Amino acid sequence: MKISTRGRYGVRFMIDLAEHIGDGQVTLAAVAERQHISIRCLEQVAVILRRAGLIHSTKGALGGYSLARPAQDVHIGEILRLLEGDMLVVDPLRPGESETRMARCLRRVLYERMNEAVAEVIDNKTLASLAGTVEDAAYMYFI
Repeated sequence: MKISTRGRYGVRFMIDLAEHIGDGQVTLAAVAERQHISIRCLEQVAVILRRAGLIHSTKGALGGYSLARPAQDVHIGEILRLLEGDMLVVDPLRPGESETRMARCLRRVLYERMNEAVAEVIDNKTLASLAGTVEDAAYMYFI
């Protein structure tokens, strides 16, 4: 599994929107400049995110983009699965497909655990936690 440029840009775009939530509508040009991303790539990602209902768009001189839901309600896994498809390390066994004893062992002991670990990380991180708008207890330390 490798996250493509589209997936990485999509996550960065959404985090940027979360960071600028109080600024009203955010233009793609502003995001492209802040994130050093091609505006053409952002346009393609924005279409997918808008159709899925993760962002709102407003046309016109004061138009731009904003989050459709609160940042704490949008999980990184949702964004990545939308832009990348499944986030599996190895495809699941298809119905009727057989596998050797070793392959079954590897699938159960290694690959399924890797899938679970990836899902655990991306499904427990929200835009708010990555944008710094809420404290993330996992990264806090006390002296």
